[in-house]
Amino acid sequence: MKRIDIDSAIRLHTQWRRQFLNAFAGGAYADMPLSEHRGCTLSRILKEAQGAYVESPDFKELVAIHDRFHALANDIVDLSNNGLGDSADLLLPELNEASHQLVGQLDKLREQR
Repeated sequence: MKRIDIDSAIRLHTQWRRQFLNAFAGGAYADMPLSEHRGCTLSRILKEAQGAYVESPDFKELVAIHDRFHALANDIVDLSNNGLGDSADLLLPELNEASHQLVGQLDKLREQR
């Protein structure tokens, strides 16, 4: 059974989000190695996770929240690349909220172990 290291997952996600927001604010997000968020470490961990909890509604919710987070990040990058930085800025609070939901869902999974 391959379980998720919750603390590591939270740390990696928080680091990625911070780097993304800092790079975006500085206008250099495209140069950030993690801007290609399809290579997200947490994505790989979620896909490789095994065990009964992977079929749980809470794990499925985690995957959905994670997917939403990256959809928002992708929208921000796309809008910015198309000269719509002001519209991209409007999505940043939503990205932060999705990030907080993701960490909360990871904490919820930790409590169920």
